[in-house]
Amino acid sequence: MVEVRVAGVALDTSGQHVILLQPVEVGPEGSKLLPIWIGAMEATAIMVAIEGAPTPRPLTHDLLRTMLGTLGATVDRVEVTRIDDGTFYAEITVRSGDAVHRIDARPSDAVALAARTGAPMFVADEVLAEAGVEDVISEAEAEADVAEFSKFLEQVDPDDFRE
Repeated sequence: MVEVRVAGVALDTSGQHVILLQPVEVGPEGSKLLPIWIGAMEATAIMVAIEGAPTPRPLTHDLLRTMLGTLGATVDRVEVTRIDDGTFYAEITVRSGDAVHRIDARPSDAVALAARTGAPMFVADEVLAEAGVEDVISEAEAEADVAEFSKFLEQVDPDDFRE
């Protein structure tokens, strides 16, 4: 397992949202990014957590964090465990007292929850080897992507999140 951080959330050339996970430490083979395509709402949920943006009502991942805390449970870590036919799979490790539970999750949900709880994120070596791409994005480009998405968040109407 390789520990990762969110390098950014961006739009690809077709307008699809992609989260970029980057190893915390650069390995001997250089730095890689793991792009995972996610939906617009999931991208917003991750960026809201990373930016610490206020929301008028708790989003789903805020609710999960509150429920876990109320029940005395903590998120120990999240892991992107495998890729199968282009679909990524993740697990959230939750500790409640002496019990440890591994819960199946979409990577976007796992990352959104980790961003809210401060839990470390990991990617399986095999996943990074299979789906990782060379990191050719400069820090300035990543910051520009985050700035662009932050501008989008400022323009979002809170009613967009109401059901």
